[in-house]
Amino acid sequence: MFLENKYKMFSTVNNYLSGVLHAVEDYDGEALGTYLSLRDVHVQNHNLYIAQPEKLVERFLKPPLDEVVTAHMKVLYHLAQDPPDYMEAYNQQAAACGAVVRLLQQLKDENWCLPLMYRVCLDLRYLAQACEKHCRGFTPGNILEKAADCMMACFRVCAADGRASEEDTKRLGMMNLINQLFKIYFRINKLHLCKPLIRAIENCNFRDSFPLPEQITYKYFVGRRAMFDSNYQAAVEDLSYAFTHCPDRFASNKRLILIYLVPVKMLLGYLPTKSLLQRYDLLLFHDLAQALKAGNVKRFDEIVREQELVLIRSGIYLLVEKLKFIVYRNLFKKVFAIRQTHQLDMGDFLSALQFVGVTDVSLDETHCIIANLIYEGKIKGYISHIHNKLVVSKQIPFPPLLST
Repeated sequence: MFLENKYKMFSTVNNYLSGVLHAVEDYDGEALGTYLSLRDVHVQNHNLYIAQPEKLVERFLKPPLDEVVTAHMKVLYHLAQDPPDYMEAYNQQAAACGAVVRLLQQLKDENWCLPLMYRVCLDLRYLAQACEKHCRGFTPGNILEKAADCMMACFRVCAADGRASEEDTKRLGMMNLINQLFKIYFRINKLHLCKPLIRAIENCNFRDSFPLPEQITYKYFVGRRAMFDSNYQAAVEDLSYAFTHCPDRFASNKRLILIYLVPVKMLLGYLPTKSLLQRYDLLLFHDLAQALKAGNVKRFDEIVREQELVLIRSGIYLLVEKLKFIVYRNLFKKVFAIRQTHQLDMGDFLSALQFVGVTDVSLDETHCIIANLIYEGKIKGYISHIHNKLVVSKQIPFPPLLST
């Protein structure tokens, strides 16, 4: 009913512009953001599809807000074409973002318009993605990177607002923008650009005051970045925060977090429960965990090969490949448990590999595998090439994975 009433209220251009003006006069950032969102019901109103609405808008609104609204109406016009002109719609949305920057600069010691900034930047990202998908002749990722540059202009204004009170500072909008930028940088594979954004939040004295949904998203991306940097302990902490605080009703989001959290925890020696994986339809990791625990190299390779496309699309293929060293470790630990000696014949490790079905491995390759395990700290010892033996430490020959 609410949407129907609002749609009738905006049945004419004048009604729409009056609604925008009232939101400004009431300092109602949420309403203003809604009226300039491509996800709001007003976008269905054909009366708002105007190619040159400048003079009409100027009658109701002052600069630079009139520029934001004018650009928004032009976006609606270009998206209504057959086929939609995504590139021109994106250009107009970028213009709207630039006008929002000027609006933020104009409103000293006020942050009521932050919801408008959120919506404009969100739609800019969506339109950039649409251009990447539908427009030809551009380097992949180029339009998204330009969209990120527009958002960075908003971010700089927010980050520089250090004089306003904690309630009125535009710095409260930093995390929302950072999350938008993370989504772009991960998509175009430019994770190094995340570093200054993370530093900005770490140096923020009210980082715990951001809305919880924003903190969850932030921790998810920061955890993923730590994972790619091989900082697994930090990755577990951030991803665990995201998973724990994400409400159960968002099961798909929790599943997405687990796709990264589970293999990282496995690298640190924590195996997931079957019930958890069953709940989120991730039994793939249960099969991997079983093979890992048993030291069954062949079975582990079979699972990875069967699920290769899934792992690649999820961006965790290389991470799962790193688990193979733990499979080797667990297998060779069984050899040590059987032999009960600190001087182990290298041929025993080759026999162990052959026993679990790895038949295409040589003694030299076995040497290489063990040398890598020693280098990574998963075995404490050294190889005596003269005697063809692995000499392991008498104290902790196979250190806990958490300490490696």
